[in-house]
Amino acid sequence: MTTTEAPKPDLAAVKQRQQQAWASGDFAVVASRIVIVAEQLCDTADLRAGWHVLDVATGSGNAAIAAARHGATAVGVDYVPALLERGRIRAAAEGLDVQLLQGDAEALPFPESYFDAVTSVFGSMFAPDHEQAAAEILRVTRPGGTIALASWTPDGFIGELFRTVAKHVPPPAGVRSPMLWGTEAHLRELFGDGIASLEVKERTFTFRFTSPEEFVDFFREWYGPTLKAFDALEGEARDALYDALVALGQRSDRLRVDGAIAIPAAYTEAVAIKR
Repeated sequence: MTTTEAPKPDLAAVKQRQQQAWASGDFAVVASRIVIVAEQLCDTADLRAGWHVLDVATGSGNAAIAAARHGATAVGVDYVPALLERGRIRAAAEGLDVQLLQGDAEALPFPESYFDAVTSVFGSMFAPDHEQAAAEILRVTRPGGTIALASWTPDGFIGELFRTVAKHVPPPAGVRSPMLWGTEAHLRELFGDGIASLEVKERTFTFRFTSPEEFVDFFREWYGPTLKAFDALEGEARDALYDALVALGQRSDRLRVDGAIAIPAAYTEAVAIKR
């Protein structure tokens, strides 16, 4: 009996669609709500003043700006130019010197061992080639340097959000979930012998909205992957996705009162030292 292997996904095509998704909406609006995650990560990583720090898939620069606030020489890389420009505006407004460059998380435009620390906040986890993204982080970090990552967990709210959307708009076949980065086991598999230590702690960020409907409207307008999912549907199918996400917001709310909702979203904060 012969078996036929499933065709491997075209990761280059997947990345192109992802780039289009993140360029839609305006992730800077979402990023403005989760600034505290980047600030907390940089503090946990104990970034030192004078260090050369890279933030991968920086978006509008939350972690790069947080690193600069620690006195580091901060660089951020992302493949969405409009988000980088939003980050430059914010950095200038806060009087911080941050260099934000266009680049790919899977092909970082820097020499080997160039940075004292590398961070990524809900960024590298979305690279379609997990191994390549991890390898690039390792490559540009100096021996003894720090790697600090914040990643949504598979069983947390954002994981459930992605699963809910996937029931209505299936993701590309064969592409692994980005939420795997939110597990210690996957990080140990990705970084392997390249790291001397790894500490992982689960934290919670709370999304707050006036209603479940406002939660859906917010993600539909500003969060690229959700916006693109709605754009892929019409009529009753689009309404069904909306209703499913409203229901998700309702059951995820911890306040359980009429009116405003508070949704805990679990993520892992991982700090590793490169061997």
